[in-house]
Amino acid sequence: LWPPLQYKVWVKPGSEQSFLYGNHVLKSGLGRITENTAQYQGVVVYSMADVPLGFGVAAKSTQECRKVDPMAIVVFHQADVGEYVRKEDTLT
Repeated sequence: LWPPLQYKVWVKPGSEQSFLYGNHVLKSGLGRITENTAQYQGVVVYSMADVPLGFGVAAKSTQECRKVDPMAIVVFHQADVGEYVRKEDTLT
């Protein structure tokens, strides 16, 4: 079994749909991030209601997230639950 992902990111309600459409998470859409998340660490992306939305890679560390521009990417999109709907006709 893959080691459990202990690093989590919560996105604000206004940014959930953007993430579910395959976009990266911007600082302006970041709700919370696990303390001591390192840059390029794998993260699970959650809604503020703790609903898992997908996976990503931290573009910035927790410390960097505190001081970056609101339009800076903080999580690179990897996969999300909306992918099934978007690619339903091509999945086998």
